[in-house]
Amino acid sequence: MTHCNAVLQLAPMKSGQGLRNALTVDVEEYFQVCAFEGVIAPEEWENWPSRLEPVMQRLLDLLAQREVKATFFVLGWVAERHPRLIQRLVAEGHELASHGYAHVRADRQSPELFFKDVLRTRLLLEDLGGVAVVGYRASTYSIHRGNLWALQRLREAGYRYSSSIYPIHHDLYGMPDAPRFPFRRTPDSVIEIPVTTLEWAGRRFPCGGGGFFRLYPYFLSRWALRRINREEGRSALFYCHPWEFDPEQPRPAGLGWKGRFRHYLNLRRTWPRFERLVGDFSWDRMDRVFAEAIGEGEM
Repeated sequence: MTHCNAVLQLAPMKSGQGLRNALTVDVEEYFQVCAFEGVIAPEEWENWPSRLEPVMQRLLDLLAQREVKATFFVLGWVAERHPRLIQRLVAEGHELASHGYAHVRADRQSPELFFKDVLRTRLLLEDLGGVAVVGYRASTYSIHRGNLWALQRLREAGYRYSSSIYPIHHDLYGMPDAPRFPFRRTPDSVIEIPVTTLEWAGRRFPCGGGGFFRLYPYFLSRWALRRINREEGRSALFYCHPWEFDPEQPRPAGLGWKGRFRHYLNLRRTWPRFERLVGDFSWDRMDRVFAEAIGEGEM
């Protein structure tokens, strides 16, 4: 498969029976998000109180109670400061994956800097977690038509899959013409596993989590994921962030209205919705849910 965006065909399961969906968490602090870039500089991160540990412990406790495994895309900056958290999630059977070192968008890095960043982070996480790290997610889903070279550089850095493309229109990210399901762009690139979208009435809608999960009423998110499982026979991919479960987080001044809306919308409703979501679907780690596609990536 040498043509651009060659799709790996995975056999859908009839009526979605037995399908597992991939549950993923982007592990970062509230002050490291894209919306805060012009408000809190990276050199100021140490001056802001960390809110990560208690939220992550609550999340891991819930997953343990429900016997659910997930994939955690962790920033290297965070892992260095919370090594016991890394050890706990690995010990409890979750997949440890890379989110890059310091939440720098992939499309703002040269191929050389990008390679150094993802290699550094993989080696750091493997050292702290004692397990192989094969998955990567770019900050703000910043792999798109303009920097698809990143999928090759990830392969060179020792990764086997990426989950860094959101196949929708968006002002901050997106590649709307990308396949909706796992694909490999070239024989020497990693497998890309896009965030889940729904095609309905001739349009493509985001339904893979994050701000859209907080925006939509819960029944709509559940309907979309069930439609993908039952009518398309496909596994879905859902993502969230620890700060989305923390409505009491500090609120720095200087944030524009759009940033405030995107970051703080419905934070008090996210945890109850997430609890329902975990119970309403079958979940597992990325590397197991998409094992067939990731295996193809070894070709």
